Amino acid sequence: MNPFEMVAIIVVAVMIASVLRARYQSRRRGEREISPQEQAETLRLRDEVKQLKERMKVLERITVEKENSLAKEIESLRDR
Repeated sequence: MNPFEMVAIIVVAVMIASVLRARYQSRRRGEREISPQEQAETLRLRDEVKQLKERMKVLERITVEKENSLAKEIESLRDR
């Protein structure tokens, strides 16, 4: 093996090692501890998203229904 091949192999090995190190360090940074405030905020946002999805379902149902059935439902609400 000539010196050029040896240098090339060392350079490739160092490059692979640096890529692997960077990949594993980024994974460790992502596994940080979540504070109680962040957990509370996450739960609040999930609940809000759930409520918004329910409202969207209702709006989609209303827009898809035929006009006559919508008018009937409005009239039934007025009679209450």
